[in-house]
Amino acid sequence: MVEPSTCPPKAGVELADVVGRFGSEYLARYGPGMMPSQKRALRDIAACCTRELGGRLYRCDDCHDTFWRYHCCRNRACPKCHGSQTRQWLEQREAELLPCDYFHAVATVPSELHGVFHRHQKAMYGLLMQVAAEALKELCARKRHLGALPGILSVLHTWNGRLGYHPHVHMLITGGGITPDGQHWEPARGEFLVPVAVLSRKIAAKFRDALKAKAPAVFAGIPGSVWRRQWVSFVKHYGHGNDAVLNYLSRYVFRTAITNARILGMDQTHVTFRWKDRHAQAWRTQRLAGVEFLRRFLQHVLPRGFHKVRYYGLWHPSKRTESARAWVELMLETPAETTKPLKLADLLDALGQLAQRTDQACPDPQDDDADCPRCPHCGSVRTRLLGEYPRCGGP
Repeated sequence: MVEPSTCPPKAGVELADVVGRFGSEYLARYGPGMMPSQKRALRDIAACCTRELGGRLYRCDDCHDTFWRYHCCRNRACPKCHGSQTRQWLEQREAELLPCDYFHAVATVPSELHGVFHRHQKAMYGLLMQVAAEALKELCARKRHLGALPGILSVLHTWNGRLGYHPHVHMLITGGGITPDGQHWEPARGEFLVPVAVLSRKIAAKFRDALKAKAPAVFAGIPGSVWRRQWVSFVKHYGHGNDAVLNYLSRYVFRTAITNARILGMDQTHVTFRWKDRHAQAWRTQRLAGVEFLRRFLQHVLPRGFHKVRYYGLWHPSKRTESARAWVELMLETPAETTKPLKLADLLDALGQLAQRTDQACPDPQDDDADCPRCPHCGSVRTRLLGEYPRCGGP
């Protein structure tokens, strides 16, 4: 069998290049204290789309050149492995999309709790997601706010633009819900869902009480003044139907701590990247020592087995009957001439275009769509598979 050649040249510096240059130094310095998921992320990102993971050899029928497509690592921390994964995930969510308004909420913990979160990641992250959703459901249940059970898709993020540690939860919420009798859809009142100040206090109080009950030793080590701090939350109207769901999925569900497009350059000692200053609404650049860059990135690799996307309320698996009833009722009650039809094909096409623009997702030979990839030499789609190259060390 022909030995693999290199893949087509990359457009710029990628995270894999940073790992290749500074990974050994990082392991020598921080290796003993790393989580298994962090070590796995380093290995996977370094091997992604390389001979080590194997691939397929293709031949172009037009220019007669051959080229290789190596397999992706599929690690959830890798910034170039989620184009096809996002599309498959969205296909599975078809039954959950409701033709209604949507809201976006964020719950953020005070900086004084960052140390506790970092030391007890799996427990703290899960608790934050749980109590934030519970607080939101309780407020929505009140008649003066909504008086119904909404659907909630919750996503955990742990970073800010500069790769600093900043745990917070994003929630996509249906602009309405099923009434307590389980028979009717109650829409939100315009662009209002719940009062933000009340939500912030409720999340803080519920988190404090839950932590005290479930982890009293951890709770005892937290100064009492922390619980008097203001927790930051916000809720805003996010849009209607397809557009709102697509925007949320692309921005939050599969986003990694940094994309390859944000890495501007690398030299023998440092990495330069750009980040969005939300206050000034402007892009900034920052230059970090290579090992420090990896330290910041790897602190956002989640513990093994932790689910960063969770469903609550009407979207919880136990509420599938109510969710289906809500979908039918919405479709029947909304006038046909004002309803934007839910077309899954449109969502998938738009999501594929978005992945190409923002995340530079790599084609994976393991995907069905990659059976006849475009020739990197002449651009032809008349290509055919010649053979497989196995993973190094066997399948």
